[in-house]
Amino acid sequence: MNEHKISAVSAFWYTGISLTLALAFFLVTSGYDRIARFGGTVWVFILSMIITMPIIIPWIKKKYN
Repeated sequence: MNEHKISAVSAFWYTGISLTLALAFFLVTSGYDRIARFGGTVWVFILSMIITMPIIIPWIKKKYN
């Protein structure tokens, strides 16, 4: 599998995980005001992207190589 395909598969996985975590945060914080919910959701998305990128990319490379 070439590097471009590995990058695309990795991006799909870590973006999906980050979106799922952000959506979960948004749904759990239903009692808070709108600005806090949206800000927190963006914060969770960004942090989970930072955390999952270096974990998922080598895992996908190892799986397909």
